[in-house]
Amino acid sequence: MSKIKNKFLELKAKNQKALIAYVVAGYPNENRSLSAIRGLIKGGADIIELGLPFSDPLADGPVIQNASHLALKRGINLSKFISIVKKIRKETDLPLVLMTYTNLLFRHGYDRFISLVRTAGIDGLILPDMSIEESTEYVKAARKNKVDTIFLVSPNTSPVRIVKIAKISSGFLYLVSVFGTTGKQGKIEKYTIDTIRNTRKLVNGKIPIGVGFGVNNLKQAQYIIKSGADAIIVGSAFLRLINNVPQKEIETKIESFTRSLKRATIL
Repeated sequence: MSKIKNKFLELKAKNQKALIAYVVAGYPNENRSLSAIRGLIKGGADIIELGLPFSDPLADGPVIQNASHLALKRGINLSKFISIVKKIRKETDLPLVLMTYTNLLFRHGYDRFISLVRTAGIDGLILPDMSIEESTEYVKAARKNKVDTIFLVSPNTSPVRIVKIAKISSGFLYLVSVFGTTGKQGKIEKYTIDTIRNTRKLVNGKIPIGVGFGVNNLKQAQYIIKSGADAIIVGSAFLRLINNVPQKEIETKIESFTRSLKRATIL
């Protein structure tokens, strides 16, 4: 059983949902990145999602795009990413998920790439641009290396396709809450709530549903959890906080914000 699946089972036994926190590895530099991750751990994040920057991040909004651009500019690459993951692994046993884009895996070779990140401590992969029709080699390599494949669905994904995507996904199913890219939402739209409820019926408890893209405060998190999500996924809000506070305050500020969001997951 995967570490991610175990985490969801552990939380279910506690009558809790999951808080999945995203940061860009190496943003704005390695030390600040590690400080933020320590804050996530202390604040009660259940799963940590680490972004490996890519030059053309199609699914990401301006905050994550900017963070990725700066991390790339300052030299983040696969080797340095793996180094960061190894350092995190020395401090926590929480599930770690890698979010990046297909081209990086294809360039290195699926099996080689996944083996490298798995050995470093990665438990799951999110590739927003990986379609199920082209995923055979990728999924095979992930299964071989015991890494979860977390696929995405969105408000305009058909019911038939949601079922197909859920069958090939493991760990959790990533439900994109909005039409468009990541970033800040002013309010939770009705179509988002309808999508959560419909997806929940379609997957019928076979895989947890994590909802992300735009979740940035406690009220939104609570609303999404009450609508049937098994996890909330928060990213841009953490990156804005990292960007706006001095180095010495990152860990404590991230810890405090994480703790406030975690409250939404305790039923």
